[in-house]
Amino acid sequence: METVQDEQWTKVIGPRTGWFDIKLLELWKYRELIMLFVKRDFVIFYKQTILGPFWFLLQPLFTTLVFTVIFGKIAHIPTDGLPQTLFYMCGIVIWGYFANCLNKTSDTFMTNANIFGKVYFPRLVIPISVVIQNLITFGIQFLFFLGFLAYFYISGADVKINLWFFFMPILLLQMAALGLGFGILVSSLTIKYRDLKFLIGFGVQLWMYATPIVYPMSQIPKKWHWFYALNPMSAIVETARYALLGGGEIRPLHLMLSMGMTVIVLLTGIVMFSRVEKTFVDTV
Repeated sequence: METVQDEQWTKVIGPRTGWFDIKLLELWKYRELIMLFVKRDFVIFYKQTILGPFWFLLQPLFTTLVFTVIFGKIAHIPTDGLPQTLFYMCGIVIWGYFANCLNKTSDTFMTNANIFGKVYFPRLVIPISVVIQNLITFGIQFLFFLGFLAYFYISGADVKINLWFFFMPILLLQMAALGLGFGILVSSLTIKYRDLKFLIGFGVQLWMYATPIVYPMSQIPKKWHWFYALNPMSAIVETARYALLGGGEIRPLHLMLSMGMTVIVLLTGIVMFSRVEKTFVDTV
C-alpha cells in the first residue's frame, strides 16, 4: 500500500519568508490565468454600458477638446507649432496608459482580498493582467490617434514622423513597468497606511500637470529642467511626441535617467509586493 511519503506531487506550495524569495518564472506557468483575468476585466468593465468599447475613443476625444479650448484657445499656451489637437491627444493617450496602470494596480490587495484568501496563485498575476488589459485599451486609442495623425498629415500639417517611431515599443514597455512598479508599491503600502488610497487619485492628477502634457518642455525655464528630469514620465512623453509628431527634442540624459528610475521603482515594487503578500491576509 502506497504511503503519503511515496506519493508524487506535481506542485508543492511552501512558505516564503525572505525579502528576496521571489519566483518570477512561476508567472509563466499561470499565463492562462493571467489571460483569463484580462478577459474578465475587459468584458465586465463595459458589459452593461450603452456605448461599450466606444468609451475607449470618447475619453481621449473629449479630453482633447477640453484641453484645446481651455489651454489652446483661452490660455494660449503654445504647442511648438504643432496642431493643438494632435499635441494634446498624443500626450493624453500616452499619459492615460500609465495612469490607468498605476490607478488600477494600486488597490490590488484591497479589491482582491476575497480571492487571495481562498486559493493560491502568484499574486503578481492580478496586477500584470491589469497592465495587459490596459494595453488593449491603449492599442485602440493609439490607432484612433493615428487616424487623426493621418488626416492632419494629408491636410498638409507640419508633422514629421521619424525613425524614433520604432522606439515606441520600448517606451510602451517602460510605461507599463513604471505604472506596474508604482502601482504595486502603493498597493503594498496601502495595507498598513489606508490614507494612500485617498491620495492616489488626485496625486496622479497633480502628477499629470507636472508632466509636459498640456505644454511643451520649451516653455519650461532651464532652471527647472532638473525637476522634470526627476519625473520619469516627462522624458517618455517628450520622446513619444517627437517620434510621432516631430515636435520638441530628444534629451538622451533625461531618457536614460527615466529608464534607470523605472527599473528601480519596478524592482522595489516587486520586492515590497512579495513581502506584503505573505502576511496581508492577517492585516486586511
